[in-house]
Amino acid sequence: MYEWHKNLQRIIDEIDSCIKKQEDEELTLQYLAHKLGYSEFHISRKFKEISGMQFRDYLRYRKLAFALKQIRDTNDGILDIALQYGFSSHEAFTRAFKEAYGVTPSEYRKNPTPVALRTIIKPFDCYLLGIGGTGMVKSTDDVKTYFVTIPAHKFLHIRNYESIGYWDFWQKQSLIPGQDCETICGLLDSIKGKLDDAGGSAADSGSGQIMAYINEPTGRICSWGIPLAECYGVRLPMDYDGKIPSQMMIMDVPEAEYIVFEHGPFDFETENSSVEEKIERAMKEFDYSATGYSLDTAPGRVFYFYHDCTRFWKYIRPVKKTDSN
Repeated sequence: MYEWHKNLQRIIDEIDSCIKKQEDEELTLQYLAHKLGYSEFHISRKFKEISGMQFRDYLRYRKLAFALKQIRDTNDGILDIALQYGFSSHEAFTRAFKEAYGVTPSEYRKNPTPVALRTIIKPFDCYLLGIGGTGMVKSTDDVKTYFVTIPAHKFLHIRNYESIGYWDFWQKQSLIPGQDCETICGLLDSIKGKLDDAGGSAADSGSGQIMAYINEPTGRICSWGIPLAECYGVRLPMDYDGKIPSQMMIMDVPEAEYIVFEHGPFDFETENSSVEEKIERAMKEFDYSATGYSLDTAPGRVFYFYHDCTRFWKYIRPVKKTDSN
């Protein structure tokens, strides 16, 4: 099953790549089956078994997700967008769009409120599959430590006061109607202007979305000895005035100083756990005494966590100047 999750991830990546390059002739089950060396029937059965939907349905939803962002971000004609993503007519596109999102393309363009996009599925998720080597770190990057001032911004998110870690967080959220991983990530994916968005295209689903921890007196005591509520969301500009999804909350985060613990790119299949141990050790052993700062554990302070094995793993922790300064 592990190998099939990996194979399916290859298919998912290929689908988005072909849509982005407008190579529809390659977006067939026959082509993808041939590329993996399996029969179409076998690929189709495994796709539905792991993803929960038919291949053709996933493909339609992904095309609609790309189209929605183009409607939101450009002035391109709706018919042109429909044809670009393989729909035979304006009517066919409008019908599919409204079925997926509850509004027509023209209505959405006038009022682009958050909708649950069909976010790219991630069958090969290192956390949810419980993989990631525990051996020695092979990547050469050490943990870099530096201080930054982060300007004031908003944080749109969902919050859990009892979870411990990413897997447990989504397990608990899945029990709350409308707060499962797929719905929340889909809503966040449709929001424009995320400060951490690395690309902004539909192919970068999940870009700009981060875990965070807020110092909350009613939160669970973490390994740092601080009561934290775990969160998942996006950072937005202070002037963001868009609609807030009903299952989310938004908070103002004032300009403040932070310390960053950052490790560079790594192979999550073999290094994930060992990099985690390395960065946790760096945070635990860091000596603040010579810096003029100390960790700020005041209620309401936010700790940000970024995990992208192709770019970095980093914790951003709030600090304050010590009394002597």
